[in-house]
Amino acid sequence: MFRGYDVIIIGAGAAGLMCAIQAGKRGRHVWLIDHMAKIAEKIRISGGGRCNFTNLHAQHQCYLSQNPHFCKSALKQYTVQDFISLVRKHNIAFHEKKLGQLFCDDSSKQIINMLLTEARQAGVKLETQTCVFDIEAVPGGYRVKTNKGDQICTSLVIATGGLSIPKIGASNFGYEIARKFGLNVIKPRAGLVPLTFDGALLERCKALSGVSVEAKICYQKQVFAEGLLFTHRGLSGPSILQISSYWQEGEPIRINLAPGIDVFRFLKEKKHSNSKMHVSNALSEILPKRLAQSICDEQTCNGILGSLPDSKLAVLARAVNDWHIHPTGTEGYRTAEVTVGGIDTQELSSQTMEVKKHPGLFFIGEVIDVTGHLGGFNFQWAWSSGYAAGVVV
Repeated sequence: MFRGYDVIIIGAGAAGLMCAIQAGKRGRHVWLIDHMAKIAEKIRISGGGRCNFTNLHAQHQCYLSQNPHFCKSALKQYTVQDFISLVRKHNIAFHEKKLGQLFCDDSSKQIINMLLTEARQAGVKLETQTCVFDIEAVPGGYRVKTNKGDQICTSLVIATGGLSIPKIGASNFGYEIARKFGLNVIKPRAGLVPLTFDGALLERCKALSGVSVEAKICYQKQVFAEGLLFTHRGLSGPSILQISSYWQEGEPIRINLAPGIDVFRFLKEKKHSNSKMHVSNALSEILPKRLAQSICDEQTCNGILGSLPDSKLAVLARAVNDWHIHPTGTEGYRTAEVTVGGIDTQELSSQTMEVKKHPGLFFIGEVIDVTGHLGGFNFQWAWSSGYAAGVVV
């Protein structure tokens, strides 16, 4: 049977590029296609243009999935250190920002150029603005119908990502193909995304827009202690983005705006040492002034410390150390960094990303029900899952 290519990879983002490189290195005839004119836009815009390309602490506990063990094999096959070695091979300077997050010193374009160089050296044929109209199984492989003609391949890899940030080309293509081939898809939703509110809480957030604090956010068993930012739409910042991937609509979350400080004890000590001090000024010693005043107003707890009973201070302290809020939703895919959910991992081999009931069909990257925490984990999943498929396609 005539085969145009050994491997066709749809989606030239992080996972697709890595897969193409590995397959090309093995001498496979690879066609890597993307429907956009510009490829790897998620890499380009990530990390403020410096690409948070991996995380030193990437391990399976840092990923959400209905099968939390699924990602283990791929992460072991292609590790954080493996990608760092590739970055060093191309003399790209990088640094650890915090919490194991690695960024380029210069530009995310260096990572894109590195991958394109590797792909070119591996003999990969890359074509942009290539739209796929249909895919069908044929004896020994798959037929891919595109605006640039039909091609047949032995191995077909879907690396089309999720629904996050549609302005750079995100689509539901991967999920549609999965359903076409009878695969289960875990309902996708926006992850690593700001939370929104309505009513009085939204008005408070608007008034506090731009104020940030280090906070501890709790939802069920999940706890994240990082920055929190008030915005004109609600709450954002790393800790909120992290918890958003776990949060379920209608559920409350708890926020400690002063982790490490027993605010009730702090206020009582201030009351004892300086009873004429205004309570909002006392609170301003541990919180930004605008936030401190907002909490005092919201709790109708104003005046000098000496005039306020301890019971009133206890209520005020709880509003800082144990603030319960009910988000109404998220900002959605427009600002989400990732998509939670996707191709059910039960449908795939954890070793190779191959569909169990359709030999030669693979899914890699964000399109799968594997979602990393904020801070380079999702790129590491792209590299690892792309590699796992690339060495066998």
